[in-house]
Amino acid sequence: MKKIYFITGSQDLYGDETLKQVAVDSQEMVAFLNEKVKKAEIVWQNTVRNSEEAEDVLLRASADKDCIAVITWMHTFSPAKMWIKGLQRLMKPLLHLHTQFNRELPYKTIDMDFMNLNQSAHGDREYGFICTRLGIQREVVAGYYKNESVLKRINRFVDVAIAMDFSHSLRVAMFGNNMRDVAVTDGDRVESEIRFGWNVNYYGIGDLVELVDGVTQKEVDEKMASYAEKYEIRTDNLDAVKEQAKYEIALEKFLAKERIGAFTDTFQDLHGLKQLPGLAVQNVMANGVGFGPEGDYKTSALMAVLCKMAEGRTGATAFLEDYTYDLCEGEELELASHMLEVSPVFADGKPTVEVHPLGIGGKEPPARLVFDGIVGKGIAVSMVDMGTHFRLICANIELVKQPEAMPKLPVARVMWKILPDFASGAESWIYAGGAHHAVVSTALTKEDIALFAKLTDTEVVFIGF
Repeated sequence: MKKIYFITGSQDLYGDETLKQVAVDSQEMVAFLNEKVKKAEIVWQNTVRNSEEAEDVLLRASADKDCIAVITWMHTFSPAKMWIKGLQRLMKPLLHLHTQFNRELPYKTIDMDFMNLNQSAHGDREYGFICTRLGIQREVVAGYYKNESVLKRINRFVDVAIAMDFSHSLRVAMFGNNMRDVAVTDGDRVESEIRFGWNVNYYGIGDLVELVDGVTQKEVDEKMASYAEKYEIRTDNLDAVKEQAKYEIALEKFLAKERIGAFTDTFQDLHGLKQLPGLAVQNVMANGVGFGPEGDYKTSALMAVLCKMAEGRTGATAFLEDYTYDLCEGEELELASHMLEVSPVFADGKPTVEVHPLGIGGKEPPARLVFDGIVGKGIAVSMVDMGTHFRLICANIELVKQPEAMPKLPVARVMWKILPDFASGAESWIYAGGAHHAVVSTALTKEDIALFAKLTDTEVVFIGF
C-alpha cells in the first residue's frame, strides 16, 4: 500500500511537556485517519521543530517511492522560515490540513497552556503564508478532522495523489504516429513527460503483428470462452471474433512486456492486421488501460490516469468521441460513439458481439461490442496542447437513454445532453479548443479534475457547472 507522510509542526519554545502532547495528539489523529482512508496508509512522522528537521522529513518524503503525498498540520505556532528549505525540496503533492485536535473550546477551563498548545488558527496561517510565498500548488482543507466533509476532501486528495503517482510512471505506446493532418490529437510528448510523467514512445505495428502470429489455438479458445461468458455472441462469423481474440491476447502480452498503461493506434497504420482492432481494444479498455484512436496519446494517457483516480468508486470512466447530434430545438442530444472502440463499462445491459463491414480503413469486417449506454450525471474531460501549455476542459453532461432504437448502427452508442444547454455548452467547448475526443466519467466530479489541475499546475476550463 502507498504511504502518505503526516507531518506536524511546532517549535522548541513551548517545552518538553507541550511537545510530548503534540506528539500524542497527532498520533491519535493519524490512527483515526487510517480508519477512514482506505487507499493509502497515513504514516506519522516526528514533530518538526526547526529548519533541519523540516528539510529532513520533506526530503525523505520526496525520496520515498512508496510515499505519494504529504499532509502537514501546525498543532502550535511554527515559525514559517523554518519550512522554507524543506518545502523547496518537496516533490510530492501537499495537503495542508487546517484543523485542531479538540473540536470544542473548554470555555470554563481554558487557560494560556491550552492556548499555547492548540493554536492551529495561528500556526496554520503562518505556514500557509510561506507556502503561498513559495508558489506551492497544494490543497488546503479546513475544518475539524473528524467531520465527514473534511474526510471526504482528504479522501479525494488521496485519490488524486494516487493518480498522480501512477501518472508519474505511466508508459504510453503509440502504434503508428498521429493521424495525418489532424491537429488536436497531436502534442508535445517531451513536455508531457516533464509535466505529467508520461513516457510516450512510438512502436511499429509489426511489433504487435509478431505477437498476433504467435498466439496459440488454446489461448484463442480460452479467450472465446471468456467472451461467451461476458457477452452475447450474435454472429455466425466466429473467425472474425477469433481474429479479435488474437489481437487482444497479443495486446495483453505487449502491454505486460513493455509495462504499458495506455496506447494508441490509427487505421492509417495497421499493416499486417486483417481487421481494425475493435472488440480487442474495447475489452482491454474495460480493464482500465488507456486508449486513444488516431494517435491521440493525450486522451489515452488521461484515460488511464482518470481510471486510476476513479478506482473503488461507483460509475464508469473511459474514452469517448463526439460523433453526431440530434438538434431538435430544446431537446438537443449528442451521440457519442466511435467506429468501434467504446468501452463496455458504459454498457446498459449485456453487450452483443457482432461482425459488420466498417466502411473505412480498407480491412475485413471487424468484430465489435454493440450496446446502448448507461444514464446518469457525468463529466467529459479533454486535454489539448495550446503550444505554450496544456489545457484541460471539463464539461458537465448528463448521459441519457436514446429516444429511439438504432437498428442499422451496429456500434456501441452513448448519448448525452450538453449542459447547461446545447448552444452555450458546445460553443464554450469550441472556444476553449476542446477536442472531439474526451474521457467521460460518471464516477469522477468537477472537484476531482479541479484538484488534479491545481496539483499539476495545469490550466483548466469548466463548462456548464
